[in-house]
Amino acid sequence: MTSNIDFSGVFPAMCTPFDEDERIDFETLQADAQRLEKAGVDGLVPVGSTGESATLTHDEHVQVVEAVIDAVEDVPVIAGTGSNNTREALELSERAADAGADGLLLISPYYNKPEQRGLIDHYETIADAVDVPQIVYNVPSRTGRNIEPDTVVELAAHENIAGFKAASGDLGQIGEIAERTIDEDFAVLSGDDALTLPILSVGGTGTISVCANIEPELTCAMVGAALDGDYTRARNIHHTLGPLYRHLFVETNPIPVKEAMEIRGYGPARLRSPLSRLADEYRDDLAAVLEDLENESPAGGDGGDSEPEAAVEGDR
Repeated sequence: MTSNIDFSGVFPAMCTPFDEDERIDFETLQADAQRLEKAGVDGLVPVGSTGESATLTHDEHVQVVEAVIDAVEDVPVIAGTGSNNTREALELSERAADAGADGLLLISPYYNKPEQRGLIDHYETIADAVDVPQIVYNVPSRTGRNIEPDTVVELAAHENIAGFKAASGDLGQIGEIAERTIDEDFAVLSGDDALTLPILSVGGTGTISVCANIEPELTCAMVGAALDGDYTRARNIHHTLGPLYRHLFVETNPIPVKEAMEIRGYGPARLRSPLSRLADEYRDDLAAVLEDLENESPAGGDGGDSEPEAAVEGDR
């Protein structure tokens, strides 16, 4: 492995901003990367599902990765390079690594519904060829296929497969994976904001988070408290963020988070078709949740038994 990353903490799954002609708004993208780095996140994840990777060309993938790398100073950049075509995922992974990505996030092949042996071949083919740390991403609601614990345990033995992004919603399975890879140099990361705290409690190391685009300080405070063993404080922050977790997934991700980004002034709500703007019926409630959170301390309360001042699904 050519570089090592501490895959613990908070890694926002970044949005890709578009201008009025649906071209990538690189200026806004880079400003957003700098905002998140300044907020204290532990790394950035561009061109994943939240970054609308499905409607970006290969060249655009690489351009986004390069732009984020150029914008930040001291946080790793983990590029989304997955595909349902192993050759295509390998090409994207090689190009992202050549561009300077510190790590790769690889969604499991979607639509094809490969068997577990096919998943192993897919991931090992890329890990054998590209010498950067790689995260296996399991999100059955998008792909139509679950990555079984036995498969993850086998993949964890590969020196370049450094982690697992868990968005199955099955806490029992996620806990089993954490348990069975405890002796490996292997990270289990939440891919479901509402389950980040439970996943940390069973051995998770952090989160690749949609919510962290909007509330990076609170997300970092919650994850940091949990990793330090302060579950009272972590639970208080989890409950503070609960309404936002729910509102960010009332429609398909990244529709609500892009609306929240616009409300906060972080970037436009524009999406590439076939995704569409958030339905009118949800916008006022989302805005109200965001307004409530603006009154919260970045530290998420005093960490004691009291609740912070103000009182789902994950990246699927």
